[in-house]
Amino acid sequence: MEQYYKLDKIRELADNDVEFIETLAMTFVEEVAEDAGLLETAAISKDHLATYKTAHKMKPTIDMFEVGVLDDLVEIQDWGKLEQRDKDITEKLNVFLTAVRNAVEEIKTDFNL
Repeated sequence: MEQYYKLDKIRELADNDVEFIETLAMTFVEEVAEDAGLLETAAISKDHLATYKTAHKMKPTIDMFEVGVLDDLVEIQDWGKLEQRDKDITEKLNVFLTAVRNAVEEIKTDFNL
């Protein structure tokens, strides 16, 4: 439990309300998994604006669940925002997507989703 994510900030925010924590976990699984797919598609197709918007949207959730790849996500976001056409973000994207997939799977297991 909590190898690929941490609930410390979530527990504090939820004041240890178990139902609220479960709701946030379910939302993470649903929305972050979907957004990760959108981010991957946008980055691979070099759609800088969509990459920026999706990464920006994901930042608060990735931070709250302490997935450990916030810096990678910020770099991906900046690639989109600054339209850094000469920069290859493939490695950062792969690190980020792997971490998100691991966190999603672990949360599904931990919360029986």
